[in-house]
Amino acid sequence: MLELAQQQANFLPGMDLTFLTEMLLMLLVSTLRIGAFLMSSPLFGARWLPLQVRVLMAFALAATLATQPQAIEFDQLASSAGVMMLLVEIAIGLTAGLTLTIWFSAMLLAGEKIASTAGLGFAAQVDPSTGGQTPVVSQILYLFMIVVFLSVDGHIIAIAIMIESYEILPIGASVNPGALLESGISAASAMFLSATIIMFPIAMILLLVNVINGIITRSAPQLNLFSFAFPVTMLTVFVLLYFSASAMGHSAMSLIDGGLNAMRDLIGGLRYG
Repeated sequence: MLELAQQQANFLPGMDLTFLTEMLLMLLVSTLRIGAFLMSSPLFGARWLPLQVRVLMAFALAATLATQPQAIEFDQLASSAGVMMLLVEIAIGLTAGLTLTIWFSAMLLAGEKIASTAGLGFAAQVDPSTGGQTPVVSQILYLFMIVVFLSVDGHIIAIAIMIESYEILPIGASVNPGALLESGISAASAMFLSATIIMFPIAMILLLVNVINGIITRSAPQLNLFSFAFPVTMLTVFVLLYFSASAMGHSAMSLIDGGLNAMRDLIGGLRYG
């Protein structure tokens, strides 16, 4: 009876532990790039999104990539070259996420300058996405940006770009490190330029309103500056934001397109730069 059981056990399919170990290592290594992107990108990297959710998303996305052939030797993971490869994977994900975040920050910067011009810089509260103090106008514009980003499926496109990056730039492939720095500099330049374009018309009108308020209060000293000029300026801000909603939407679309294209250029520059 015992011999029969042993003979049947020999015919049972076994699991190759070497193959299982390689699959688990491939899953962990694949998680680094997409996980770093989720930690540093807008929306996915917000503090209100629990860390456990981001980790589960990273493993779920990496599971679809673990079976793809990669230019990696698992015996080298413990060597200095293997450690450098893991650091490169993290750097690619962080740079891609930060590039998109910097493009999104143009709307935050524009809102901050509008708030300071209108005298609303002190009207700040805790930003749930960053945990820092941010003017209310900046939060309104940033939430508007996030809504546009979700409405055009920008989050899906961003994840698709990161998944395609494993085909363009396999794990363990040689990269051009200069593309990482170039992507950050280009994104920062675009952020300041875009923020200036967005806030300049509103800031100029507010400057004109402040000049008029100064002339009125100078002509009539009995008028209190805070009881007269400040309500007029605050009302002007909200009226301008209301009538510029359509233009803000086009600006948000331009920022989203620019950020996603910057991610594509980053991946292409790392591989072919």
